[in-house]
Amino acid sequence: MTTTEFATLRRSIEQLRQSVAVVRSAFGDAPEVRRLVNDLERLEIDAAELLSAEPVRQVRTPGRVPEHVVVPDTPLDEAMFSDADDEGLGGYHGDRS
Repeated sequence: MTTTEFATLRRSIEQLRQSVAVVRSAFGDAPEVRRLVNDLERLEIDAAELLSAEPVRQVRTPGRVPEHVVVPDTPLDEAMFSDADDEGLGGYHGDRS
């Protein structure tokens, strides 16, 4: 990142800080507001760490085209999921119809 890009990032974080302050004045110390404040602090920490970090350079092989993976639009075979749990539903077992 260039110095200009870092300056833009810092300005954006400052604008976000002002917006979060407005939200905090409207909603008080609600859990959602506390999470926003925490996220903002994390952004500031990460941005500061980026200033001293070395960018990771990806090695590109000249003339090499990245692999293109085609994902079909056809429905998947339901049998593939017959013994799988539905995440977030507490391990539902039984008839899925």
